Amino acid sequence: MILPIYGYGNTVLRDVSKDITKSYPNINELISNMWETLASAEGVGLAAPQIGLSIRLFIIDAEPMSENNPELSTFKRVFINAHILKQEGDLWLYNEGCLSLPGIREDVGRKPKITVKYVDENFTEHEEVFDGLKARIFQHEYDHLDGILIPDRVSQIRKTLIRRKLNNIISGNVKVTYKMKFAKIK
Repeated sequence: MILPIYGYGNTVLRDVSKDITKSYPNINELISNMWETLASAEGVGLAAPQIGLSIRLFIIDAEPMSENNPELSTFKRVFINAHILKQEGDLWLYNEGCLSLPGIREDVGRKPKITVKYVDENFTEHEEVFDGLKARIFQHEYDHLDGILIPDRVSQIRKTLIRRKLNNIISGNVKVTYKMKFAKIK
């Protein structure tokens, strides 16, 4: 089932997510719905807060970026209870977008190499090192678990310049090709 993606302004996007256990209700169905939602929105990643759940779960399918980055063609995974253990290197800028922020793209600085720990959909534990775009995509989705969004990662000047676009997202005054749930704060 395709789920609505929560847009900027929805409070769930600011919550710090909680770890879950194998007994989380209907976890396999939830993951299946997230894959369907991600494909429908033509995105690269989707975190549980973006569908209204404050749990430490996100999915990544970087295949759409693989034409220029062949190493991403097989970067498709489920990340549960993910935690970054180590970050290395100097911040590097890259232009990022987000399904919860349609029409907004900003240069975001992130570390180029990270060591992470997580469990997969079978609750098998993994510890891995990601670098380059894999590290960047992981960190973007990971930010969602801590209530951090792109505007939190840019300068105050950039935030001011995108304020109108952010307000348009809050009020639902944006065109998208996927289902969204807007905050509609007055």
